[in-house]
Amino acid sequence: MPFISIEWFPGRTREQKEKLAEAITKAMVELGNAPADQTWIVFREESKDNWSMAGKLAG
Repeated sequence: MPFISIEWFPGRTREQKEKLAEAITKAMVELGNAPADQTWIVFREESKDNWSMAGKLAG
């Protein structure tokens, strides 16, 4: 059972997440030989204030 975690900044719509979940699930079925009904995806939206790159906060 694949468990896929996506961490990103907030701002995507429900429709965008649904389309992405469908595309990722399709890829896991076709390329990863995983059953669609056992493929889990979680979207974690984190504030830019919680991310840093090159020593500077993103937010």
